[in-house]
Amino acid sequence: MRLSIVAMGTRMPGWVEEGVREYARRMPRELQLDWREIPLARRGGEVDAQRLCEREGDRLLRAVPEGDTVIALDVAGKALSTVQLAGELRAWQMSGDNYSLLIGGPEGLSAPCLARARWSWSLSALTLPHPLVRVLLAEQLYRAWTINVNHPYHRA
Repeated sequence: MRLSIVAMGTRMPGWVEEGVREYARRMPRELQLDWREIPLARRGGEVDAQRLCEREGDRLLRAVPEGDTVIALDVAGKALSTVQLAGELRAWQMSGDNYSLLIGGPEGLSAPCLARARWSWSLSALTLPHPLVRVLLAEQLYRAWTINVNHPYHRA
């Protein structure tokens, strides 16, 4: 199984790179995270937010590997507890399918991205900055894996 995180934005702050790298280092070989960073659409001028979101959505979808099951990270998505996420991760691994998790840009995910997703997942009802989402996602995927293998990292 391959787990790709397809995220809008490049040149993340050092603390984001360090956090993501740390949790990626902890993941087992059979569950490595494949990070794909997509440059943001150019801002400025007369371009409106809707158009930017559409452009970025096109870029995100082009970066999803062929045949992957897509999960959209969206504030309006389904909220999961960490234990529920562990169950989802276990099911993903058992399916043998490859998965891509989409992280949108400042305007969120486009309608085609949400339509392409099997389901939408909300990390929080709060609006989170996109760099923080990367670290939070990496940590929660690691934590879910530790639950599934009875590693002592997670304490319920």
